[in-house]
Amino acid sequence: MSILIYLIPVALFLGGLSLLGFLWALRSGQYEDLDGAAQRILLDPEDEDRKQG
Repeated sequence: MSILIYLIPVALFLGGLSLLGFLWALRSGQYEDLDGAAQRILLDPEDEDRKQG
């Protein structure tokens, strides 16, 4: 039972740290373009070069 004295503050600290990391990611724009990366991986860069030149 005495181990809970140590584990509860550690769990709260790690939870707060992850919350701060998530809020930082939101404010820095990490989640702005979720579909762009998924679509870019499917596009062939050679097709884009043929269209432009």
